[in-house]
Amino acid sequence: MKAHIRNQVAALFFLLPVATALVALPATAIAQPAAAEVRSLEVTSDGGLRAGAELEFTVEGTPRARTHLRINGVARNIVLKETERGVYTGSYTIKRQDRISPANPIRVMMRVRNRNIVANYNFPAGMANSPAVAPVPPVAALKIERFSVAPIDKIEPGAELKFSLNGMPGGSAEIEIPGVNRVPMREVRPGVYEAAYTLRRLDNLTPSRPIVATLRVGDQSVKTNLTQALTADAKPPVLRNLAPREGEAIIDRATISVSATFDDAGGVGVDPKSVRILLSGRDVSADSDITAQFFTYRADLPPGRHTVDVSARDMAGNAVRKTWGFDVVVPVSAMPVTVPLQITSHANNAIVQGGTTVVRGHTAPGAFVDIKVNAIAPIAGLFGVNQEVLAQRVQADANGNFSFSIAPQLPLPGTRYEIMMVSNKGDLRTESRLVLFQKQG
Repeated sequence: MKAHIRNQVAALFFLLPVATALVALPATAIAQPAAAEVRSLEVTSDGGLRAGAELEFTVEGTPRARTHLRINGVARNIVLKETERGVYTGSYTIKRQDRISPANPIRVMMRVRNRNIVANYNFPAGMANSPAVAPVPPVAALKIERFSVAPIDKIEPGAELKFSLNGMPGGSAEIEIPGVNRVPMREVRPGVYEAAYTLRRLDNLTPSRPIVATLRVGDQSVKTNLTQALTADAKPPVLRNLAPREGEAIIDRATISVSATFDDAGGVGVDPKSVRILLSGRDVSADSDITAQFFTYRADLPPGRHTVDVSARDMAGNAVRKTWGFDVVVPVSAMPVTVPLQITSHANNAIVQGGTTVVRGHTAPGAFVDIKVNAIAPIAGLFGVNQEVLAQRVQADANGNFSFSIAPQLPLPGTRYEIMMVSNKGDLRTESRLVLFQKQG
């Protein structure tokens, strides 16, 4: 019996029987009629005898036999199937726990009816040292290089939003506009996807969620948020909620808070690094608490006239400058000339948690305090985000203490709450403002 075993890396060839190069070992073959025989065994490997390599076996012999292999160092038999008349094939992937040596014999076992045929073969020389197949280069990581929108003048029904996405070619992309719809994108050039959507009157934009693009290529997918404003940012930001107010007379006390909020509705937001604050000609920027939403400066100010000069730019370079003045005065009479009104629970521009916020204050005993709270959502370019969340009148107790609660239905991170309070007692009336911000994240 002449055996031929081939190796896939070093010219596949037939293995020779252990006892002789021409016939199977007589000692290892059970005597059977001449018609039943194992004629040859062919073995190939895609990585020698290393763990993870796949061995392919082809045996030629008597047709219609049950055939399997046994290799020392492998825990189980390798079953072969008859794929052509008298030709049997099978495969085995070498495991890390296998202990296969080139010297280990391969035993082919056939059973034809009640007859058994067994023949031993060797692995071909050099198979254990066959070079490993070059690894398949990893698939490039899928990513979205750019996701943008062409800015429009105003967000309103009938306005058309045009989106563009750059990424890996040959994929499919779509945009999810929260509260509106999913918009499929079309690949107009390799790796460039575009889509357009016209806002409808029944659309309900959800400012608490970003606009998201998804790109899929094969079994990979990646998402990214739109970080660009939907509207063209051609307008400068505005300073609101000035404290103290223009021309206000502040009774001299230990600490006075000077503050304002930045409103860049429809824009890309104020750059905190650009904010410069002058108080009576002195630069107090480094001593102030400055964010993209507000600034606050606290100090013990002497009686007299004080001016505030604030300048800033938004991220698009639009500049704003605001100047106003107020007076710090010393009371000259014990007779009250106004109703005291002070918030004791929160500083102006304080950050509050989600859920219900309780605000406490102090005024004249028995005074009535009218409260109005507006919530301004932080999402640029979306309509329907300014809402009144509270309009209430409360009465101070015998000690002048009062409180009220803010419980917005949709507390969005970064929402600004503008609180207007008016205290009335007899003919005396005092106004006060407080600004709070919903915690981000």
